[in-house]
Amino acid sequence: MTEVHHFTYGIFNPIAAYLLAFLGSFFGLLCTARARDARTRSRRTRWLGIAAFSIGGGAIWLMHFSAMLGFDVPASPVRFDIVMTLASLVFAVIAVGLGLLIVGHGARSLPRVIGAGVLTGGGVLTMHYTGMQGMHVAGHVHYNLTLVLASAIIAVVACTVALWFAISVRGWLPVSGAAAIMAIAVCGMHYTGMAAMSVSLDGAIATVHGFRPLAMIVPITVLTAATIVGVALSALQAMTEEEFTDGAGTPKRGMHAETTNPWSLKQASAAPAGRRPSPRPVPARSTTNL
Repeated sequence: MTEVHHFTYGIFNPIAAYLLAFLGSFFGLLCTARARDARTRSRRTRWLGIAAFSIGGGAIWLMHFSAMLGFDVPASPVRFDIVMTLASLVFAVIAVGLGLLIVGHGARSLPRVIGAGVLTGGGVLTMHYTGMQGMHVAGHVHYNLTLVLASAIIAVVACTVALWFAISVRGWLPVSGAAAIMAIAVCGMHYTGMAAMSVSLDGAIATVHGFRPLAMIVPITVLTAATIVGVALSALQAMTEEEFTDGAGTPKRGMHAETTNPWSLKQASAAPAGRRPSPRPVPARSTTNL
């Protein structure tokens, strides 16, 4: 087995990975709190979808690849397959989205949360090892089964706790604390899974195909910016719609819509033809005999 490094750039990678996991979890939990306040199923589903992109795409997937920038095999080049990399993103978002939809609709119950946590944890594991499958080296990657099982347990527990937070916490301080715990769990799952791997070189592999790790920074940065902008615009649009509607899709009417103008257009159109209502009564004229 050849030597591998997980912290090529020192403490920068784990700190950056943790911050991404924290921010993604924080904004995702804020969205789930808004989902609980939604009055219609469609609005709730929309907020849960935004939360899925924030947690699955930001807290999990971006954290994974920011940490992978610190992975290096000194005796071999490290390359990434863009198709498998994007496939892992899809797995992460779908897994988190399904879990949030399960716990976000219907009555809150522990069996529902545990079932959704197992499903979401399996999806997160699929994301991690799909991303690892997309990593190419001049050799073969092997995994320690014990540590793989440990990473699976951490993933399921972390996802179950995250889903429970998603339907429970409210307020800036509780959400911040929950996001900090979620970020620790996500990073712990990732580095446990990375500790499970080892690399054996193969002299028959002359060329390693794919993108360099640092070359992935540009597309990941662009994708991150597009995701953040898209999530922010979706959240702002949803908040605007909720502000100007009564929660059920019906536009709110102004407080003085009826009082300041008693003769509304609707009333005027309902008046009989040939008679135009007057905004104020006209006093009768009096005739004086001279």
